[in-house]
Amino acid sequence: MGIDLLLEEIGAFSIVRRCVKVLSGQEYAAKIINTKKLSARDHQKLEREARICRLLKHPNIVLELELPFLLSFFDRVTGGELFEDIVAREYYSEADASHCIQQILEAVLHCHQMGVVHRDLKPENLLLASKLKGAAVKLADFGLAIEVEGEQQAWFGFAGTPGYLSPEVLRKDPYGKAVDLWACVPVVATGLCYF
Repeated sequence: MGIDLLLEEIGAFSIVRRCVKVLSGQEYAAKIINTKKLSARDHQKLEREARICRLLKHPNIVLELELPFLLSFFDRVTGGELFEDIVAREYYSEADASHCIQQILEAVLHCHQMGVVHRDLKPENLLLASKLKGAAVKLADFGLAIEVEGEQQAWFGFAGTPGYLSPEVLRKDPYGKAVDLWACVPVVATGLCYF
């Protein structure tokens, strides 16, 4: 890939640094992981996340560009969280909300078609590609994602953010792809309430 410069840290929960390919000026986000602090279970989670990220190639999903061992390169998204954009605007039109909702649902559909359940769909994991009006919405953070076959349902464990958990997860019942659709409801409601 020819990354020449690692610049400032830009991530909140892991070490993510902005990097630039000197020859082209193209910017990326590099996720750097200190393996000395990881348990065997954490290593398995990272391997699962990397495998899932390699599966998903869609314009509304933050793409993993390359995966040298324990150094991952992703699309650089500069628009911040979708929720922050919604709140910051004086006016959020029905057309704006519809545009965002369509992209979110297309990203979730692509995940499901690829046999992936995100399990942590929330406004903080929906990023804007840029600060421009109408920028692409990108689904990010596949750290809790799992792979399923077809319409498989099972108890995959308690995962997600409390305000977005489906009834199945709260009851510890078998669940599958539908948990992502359940989590879309509060996200969609937020978008619709601001227009």
